Amino acid sequence: MGVIIFNITQKKHAILRNYPLVGYLRYFFESIRPEFRQYFFESDADGKPFNRRQRSIVYQRAKNVRQTVAFGMQTDPNQAGYEWMAHSIYPVHIKNKSPRVLVGNKQCMQPYDASILNIGAMSFGALSKTAIESLNAGAQLGGFAHNTGEGGISPYHLMGGDLIWQIGTGYFGCRDHAGNFDEVLFQQNASRPNVKMIELKLSQGAKPGHGGILPAAKNTPEIASIRNVPVNSTIVSPPAHTAFSDAKGLIYFLETLRQLSGGKPVGFKICIGSKQEFTDICQEMKLTGIVPDFITIDGAEGGTGAAPLEFTDNVGMPLMEALSFVSTTLTKMGLKKHIRLIAAGKIITGFDILKVISLGADICYIARGMMFSLGCIQALKCDSGKCPVGIATQEENLYKGLDPSDKKVRVANFHKNTLQAVVELMESSGYKELSDIKSANIFRRISQLETKSLEEIYFKDTLAISTKTMSQLN
Repeated sequence: MGVIIFNITQKKHAILRNYPLVGYLRYFFESIRPEFRQYFFESDADGKPFNRRQRSIVYQRAKNVRQTVAFGMQTDPNQAGYEWMAHSIYPVHIKNKSPRVLVGNKQCMQPYDASILNIGAMSFGALSKTAIESLNAGAQLGGFAHNTGEGGISPYHLMGGDLIWQIGTGYFGCRDHAGNFDEVLFQQNASRPNVKMIELKLSQGAKPGHGGILPAAKNTPEIASIRNVPVNSTIVSPPAHTAFSDAKGLIYFLETLRQLSGGKPVGFKICIGSKQEFTDICQEMKLTGIVPDFITIDGAEGGTGAAPLEFTDNVGMPLMEALSFVSTTLTKMGLKKHIRLIAAGKIITGFDILKVISLGADICYIARGMMFSLGCIQALKCDSGKCPVGIATQEENLYKGLDPSDKKVRVANFHKNTLQAVVELMESSGYKELSDIKSANIFRRISQLETKSLEEIYFKDTLAISTKTMSQLN
């Protein structure tokens, strides 16, 4: 009776005021809606951002169990959006089951031989200590690299795996007390032997052009020490860098990072927005003669623990369009041969990897797929700090359930089995080398009556010029 009287008199919730008891049931069922939908109503091809088939293949590969499907395809090949690749009646055999790519042009003193598949950027603070430890130890087992995310290098990143140190606008781990870039601190961290590459983050796909906030409640003494910030204070990562403000400043800052790191590969991460801004950066490369070793292209479909709805859904260029634009621009300006492209954004399967390679990528990042390999169930609670499987949380009672000794093996398994799928697809298509993978041999249904290759879709201007040139020669 007291509950009924309280709800009748309160004024914040109309449904509780009108229906005191039934209203609580409504809120309860709403709170478990994602779980109910996922386990009882969602089909294998429905879930977002990743459907059950995508999640299941990661779980199977991480556990090293059966990875086959029975009774034929479940997708409709006649529906718009269906994609496939052309196979060859003359399959080939590839001895190297773990393809690697050398990152580092002539300006680089310490090139890095990278796996074509690596762990995407996820910071300690966004992820738990046991999750980060599992990822890095898995990278060490599998011989691939682990991007630190912009939150700095924590003790949990030092389990033996190669690191790609990402530096964002907050300069965590290399900032002074005012939040500006600190050369001395940068040099100290960049000189670590397990730091193999330096990635300067300009923007990320999930919230391009938007900064971030580390709430005071999450800014523990441990995190404050790693990020070199005052403990128990709210820390803002601004939308823009303070070390530079234009394309020329960016290029010279990258050269500074290269010199301070002892010549390790340096590059930048970007979600393409204005095409002209990217073109301006390329023009400064030509004018200054300073060329980064790699560029990471993050598609707008990339994920994060927390982002405004409008930024997640409506800002930034999707990965496929961005990759083709960047690859074409670099090629036209004579820069592509000096710069490796890293692709990030909803990459899960071997087919996903082949698609982005066909559009110009050399290397891939997988972030959320790696979370699935740790046991992520797509509960969509990353921004609450209440991750039920202990990945995206700092609560000890949750993250202590994640055992790094088991999960590191699953991370390594997922990497190995996904690369095996890539190699098998290459063999069936007659590709002996990564450079043989062509966008002209991967197709997408545009409508029930029309199919186009990725080359026709994403390189139509270049294709048109090439066709015109050939007709003139004939």
